[in-house]
Amino acid sequence: MAEPAAPRKTDIGPPQYDQFLHPVIKKNYGKWKYHEILKPGVMVHVSETGDKIYSIRVGSPRLISVDVIRMFADMADKYCDGYLRFTSRNNVEFLTDKEGNIDPLIKDIQANGFPVGGTGNSISNIIHTQGWVHCHSAATDVSGVVKATMDDLYEYFVEMKLPHKIKIAAACCLNMCGAVHCSDIAILGIHRRPPQIDDAQVSNVCEIPTTVSSCPTAAIRPTTVEGKQTVKVDGDRCMFCANCYTVCPAMPIADPLNDGISIWVGGKVSNARSEPMFTKLAVPFIPNNPPRWPEVTEAIKKIVEVYAAGAQRYERLGEWIDRIGWPQFFDLTGFEFTKYHIDDFRHAGETFHRSAQIKFK
Repeated sequence: MAEPAAPRKTDIGPPQYDQFLHPVIKKNYGKWKYHEILKPGVMVHVSETGDKIYSIRVGSPRLISVDVIRMFADMADKYCDGYLRFTSRNNVEFLTDKEGNIDPLIKDIQANGFPVGGTGNSISNIIHTQGWVHCHSAATDVSGVVKATMDDLYEYFVEMKLPHKIKIAAACCLNMCGAVHCSDIAILGIHRRPPQIDDAQVSNVCEIPTTVSSCPTAAIRPTTVEGKQTVKVDGDRCMFCANCYTVCPAMPIADPLNDGISIWVGGKVSNARSEPMFTKLAVPFIPNNPPRWPEVTEAIKKIVEVYAAGAQRYERLGEWIDRIGWPQFFDLTGFEFTKYHIDDFRHAGETFHRSAQIKFK
């Protein structure tokens, strides 16, 4: 009789998540009764068993060194029995069931130069994509833009003085790895010129059928130049997404003179009070100006300030704009209204206004 097979060892897929849960979370899984914010950056979850777990949220710039990671780990060992987690917005959340450890932890974290906040009616850290360092289709370096923006909005991270929360997202191109379509404020890198085609190299480094099929607007067609198979791009149909460059390196799209940033506002995922909203264009183009992007940070801070001054309590940014009207939004922010703000997408009526939100009258 054959021996039973040994348990299979594999590195495919993540390890089972529950082995990393804090013991209090594991014990009370599915039994949480309510939660409340005790002060900026500090939240408590209370179980129906009476157990409590405290989370302390710390902002990070996302690109951090191993020394910083070791510092966070040491803090977790000292105050939280080794338990912390990284959120999708690049916050570090320390988890402890010992209320007395909260203030000493915050004191040590702040002494190391990191802010505590991002909860409730504040601005949480910005969720964003990679930027020039890692992404081949980037129109801007969102990592740098995000750092400069959060430096300018620091007071709104560590305090809860806004009418409601503000979620900011940033994406380095319109392929939109970040959630820029449904955030209160969105920073979106944009290309403004079609890809440049190296006809001599296309047939050497690209599969032409794959390149043609990569275009979501059917702007690419096969052609022949000086006896060599290549492609051509219909500039009127190109939406500058760089999908073709992803599969064909002979079609670079990056253009320092024409790449830059657009700013969008008014999106949200929540269906509380009103249905979910897509973002709409506020500023069509700002040239890249590294390393601090002052024009971008100034525009975003202006949006935050006029919203903070005029919105009602618990009114999201998009709801506030809907109430006062877009003309007044442009008047308050000082942004110029241009032809690019006119929504002429022919299928907009079929695709933009879909919701499970139902109001009974």
